[in-house]
Amino acid sequence: MSSSVSPNSTFLRSDPTPTQWAVSTGLVDYPDAVSAMEARAAEIADGQAGELVWLLEHPPLYTAGISAKGGDLLAPNRFPVFESARGGQYTYHGPGQRVAYVMLDLRERGRDVHAFVAALEAWVISALSQFNVEGQIKPGRVGVWVDRKAPGVPTKEDKIAAIGVKLRRWVSFHGISLNIEPDLSHFDGIVPCGIREHGVTSLVDLGLPVTMDEADAALRSGFETIFGPTQEARPPL
Repeated sequence: MSSSVSPNSTFLRSDPTPTQWAVSTGLVDYPDAVSAMEARAAEIADGQAGELVWLLEHPPLYTAGISAKGGDLLAPNRFPVFESARGGQYTYHGPGQRVAYVMLDLRERGRDVHAFVAALEAWVISALSQFNVEGQIKPGRVGVWVDRKAPGVPTKEDKIAAIGVKLRRWVSFHGISLNIEPDLSHFDGIVPCGIREHGVTSLVDLGLPVTMDEADAALRSGFETIFGPTQEARPPL
């Protein structure tokens, strides 16, 4: 099932102002990133700053969204665990995974939360298509999935991107995480997003030697297709 959001979505801004696009090098500590992201979202809501998409990598860690269930944290002492204001359940972040924090002003983009989540899914699907990967959304499951098919074997559905967002005063924060080349064994310490029946994959796990720079270029192109133009900016940290 593909996303139905089109380039003519209400998530194009009501004016042509580009969204700032920033990329951090190295690993960014999670608490510092959250503080910077929340501060920027507040500035956007107050009209003191423009929209921002911030791409980064974190050290290995688990986050617990507002719907997290304690029994889904299988290895509580493996990595640091942080509570998060975003929607969703437990998620892993770590090197080789591209996290994109998305600070958009939905007052300029239609004020429709469900359409916003669909637009985020469509963005990831558009980026994956540039590597000939068919990303899909599955009923009842947030995020983007791929079907793993092999002769004589039942189709396996693996998650390649997670989505978890929060809105405050109609400005979004948190966002998406796309698996490029993380250590997939690190996901074993949680039940990712509370889903036990399916696995997790990455672009490299699918046999695609994609670099982080190549993934970033695909994400930027896909974002512009769904949300409009971008311009380079300094990261908040």
